[in-house]
Amino acid sequence: MDYIHDLRKIIGPRKIILNCAGALIIRDNKILFQRRTDNGQWGLIGGLLEMNETYEQAALREIREETGLEVTLDSFLGIFHNHHMVWSNGDAAHVLSAMFTAHIVSGEPRVDEESYELRFFGKDELPALFAEDHIAALDAYFRGVRYPLLQENAFIAQDEKCIRK
Repeated sequence: MDYIHDLRKIIGPRKIILNCAGALIIRDNKILFQRRTDNGQWGLIGGLLEMNETYEQAALREIREETGLEVTLDSFLGIFHNHHMVWSNGDAAHVLSAMFTAHIVSGEPRVDEESYELRFFGKDELPALFAEDHIAALDAYFRGVRYPLLQENAFIAQDEKCIRK
């Protein structure tokens, strides 16, 4: 997150556009949620993209960091917006979240410094969520939206030219 910290040093808390990625991690027809340390509220697992990271890479990294789980991404749910995100320090953003579905390959959920609690909830027991992009992603999931995984570009920048990997 050095990129975001460096950017915030320049522009302060002014509203910016940020890209995020995350997933609905499904086990036994229940979804894993995180009660966050920054606001004490429930949300899905995910976070901000780092420089030169794809949405899929960011989702997998954030899941690993925040839960200790290794997962496989199964489907793409879509891009969802949180137009009015404000963190406790006053930083504001319009957040665009690429959200996926995933299943656990290995590990058991464990909290990190970003979480008070991780818990699986069924459809009839969902917690109140703090972020409109998370609410929209859940809605898409329950409406049966599933797209194939993104075909993220296979090009890399090299000496100001794009070449195929």
